[in-house]
Amino acid sequence: MLFRLPFRLRRAPLLLAAALSLAAFRADDPRDPGRVEHLADFPSKFVKPRHVDVWLPADYPRPGRRYAVLYLHDGQNLFHPASSYGGVAWEVDSTLARLQQRGAVRPDVIVVGVWNTDRRFHEYCPAKPYQLLSAARKTQLAQEGLLPDAPQSDEYLRFLVQELKPYVNGHYQTDKRRQSTFIGGSSMGGLISLYAAVEYPKVFGGAACLSTHWPLSLQDNTPDFTNACLRYLDEHLPAKNPRPRLYFDFGTATLDARYEQHQRRIDSLLQAKGYTGRDWLTRKYEGAAHSEASWKKRFEVPARFLLKVK
Repeated sequence: MLFRLPFRLRRAPLLLAAALSLAAFRADDPRDPGRVEHLADFPSKFVKPRHVDVWLPADYPRPGRRYAVLYLHDGQNLFHPASSYGGVAWEVDSTLARLQQRGAVRPDVIVVGVWNTDRRFHEYCPAKPYQLLSAARKTQLAQEGLLPDAPQSDEYLRFLVQELKPYVNGHYQTDKRRQSTFIGGSSMGGLISLYAAVEYPKVFGGAACLSTHWPLSLQDNTPDFTNACLRYLDEHLPAKNPRPRLYFDFGTATLDARYEQHQRRIDSLLQAKGYTGRDWLTRKYEGAAHSEASWKKRFEVPARFLLKVK
């Protein structure tokens, strides 16, 4: 029997621009920390156009300062409830502003929120691990309606690395170095964040993977895709620097209840590869569900891990 919440995984939140004036819900509240710049229908030769939001802290721009960049998937869920799935936003801006005031994270950070599209599952499913699945498993996923055709994640990452990142670097005061460039997301967004960090270790210095959806399927909880990910990571995870810093977490309710057995196997591989607490963290959250509300509550943990003050 399926949970109701997982439907989020194959259904992108409605793009409310079709029903509302974009300016109406994108206008920043005067009480919001910093400001969000909305880039509508950002074009790409690799994937479908999509909206992109860029959060700039209140002191941006400061002369001579270069800002670290955190790229986050499912960008419509990050800042404003009106555009978020279920009406709950992560409130990334408020969280980072609070942590910056406490000196818990570096003060020079901007966030790029990349909205999803109706191709979300295709774009977020790591292609190379997927290719390691058996033909029967691929057929089963196709019959489930999740992946009727091949993943488009390699193209999505090319969009991020070859198109969006150069634009951001060209229009904002960014620190272009890998040690100041990070990526993150939840559920399928956790999978694509890990994939991005491994495929582009010279671009991304770390990844935050919240409630990573290891089973891939919504109908069963087999180890097939985790096995494929383990094979992929064993072959592709950098053996030495530059190697990405990695954050993982999972809850114990709703869809998250399936994840621990998979995450522990990934953790074992990381330990075997020499990962330690300095560059890797996995957290378990008792009672936490697979929801934007849960990720909102604990976003500050991966933020502290990736964006700590040096």
